[in-house]
Amino acid sequence: MTDESRSSQLRSLKIERTADVHLQDRQRQWPKWLAGAVALGLLGIVSLWLLRTPPPAPPAATPVDPALTQSASSRAGSLIASGYVVARRRATVAAEITGRVAEVLVEEGMVVAPGQLLARLDDTLASTDYATAIARADAALAAVNSIKAQLADAERIQTRIQTLAPSHLVSDAELTRTAAQVADLQAQRVRADANLASARSDTKHAHELLDKHRILAPFAGVVVDKNAQPGEIISPMSAGGGFTRTGICTLVDMDSLEIEVDVNEAYIARVEADQSVKATLDAYPDWTIPAKVIAIVPTANREKATVRVRIALLQKDPRILPDMAVKVAIEASTNLTPSSQATP
Repeated sequence: MTDESRSSQLRSLKIERTADVHLQDRQRQWPKWLAGAVALGLLGIVSLWLLRTPPPAPPAATPVDPALTQSASSRAGSLIASGYVVARRRATVAAEITGRVAEVLVEEGMVVAPGQLLARLDDTLASTDYATAIARADAALAAVNSIKAQLADAERIQTRIQTLAPSHLVSDAELTRTAAQVADLQAQRVRADANLASARSDTKHAHELLDKHRILAPFAGVVVDKNAQPGEIISPMSAGGGFTRTGICTLVDMDSLEIEVDVNEAYIARVEADQSVKATLDAYPDWTIPAKVIAIVPTANREKATVRVRIALLQKDPRILPDMAVKVAIEASTNLTPSSQATP
């Protein structure tokens, strides 16, 4: 047997790999086809079950308490708003002059009366100036009294000389000298009176400056903040970057407390003066405070689209404090037109 016949026989015994590869690929893919078919079948079963399931029955109606229904309707007829308690009279009490604090006589929470002494500044120099002004005024008064006495004596001599002049018992020169002396003393009297008035004005100024070292309460109220301590420098003007205080304490008139709320401008037509209001503090949610509308501030907030409403508290209580958060229910008024009473 030749070599060529042997080679052809060997090639006839060779196994083709291509058919085996295709067979293996089909064997790998059939589990995926089976899984997809199973998923489609399950999806169809679930869909049929959902379509055939009847919708759930509506829950049974719960009996409603008539009192709760009436409360809900009254609340629906009122306008709900929120705001804060504010004080119409609130002041940071300060001195009118610059000085060193010598004594502070108040503490936080103290009730003070109008005109009560709150603090005192160091008045050493002011007291000295006042004493000097008094001495000058006394000297000016003594000068006036002296000139008055001299003028009275000169006028008496002038009267006697004028009486003797017709009898030629005195000379014309003496008569002229007496008249000049009286005129000079009268001028001195005018100057002395002016000096006395100036001295008294200086005395009054020094006294007022001395009084400015005593800081008094401008009105009755409660001290809510103490701003200065003894030894500090206070001034009516703030010194930028310095340590100068501008006030002694903050005083609040508790009788001037009221409520300020922001009402949406779309609903402001439902609010009018003297309208009844029920207020509830966030700190005391179970306590309803009677109140009424004072006024609607005639301006709107462009950014918030609201209008500020002032509300008076008809019940004063120590529990009501400035800056407390509060919610109000403004009752519907019978004076408003039906269109304005429409529920927003």
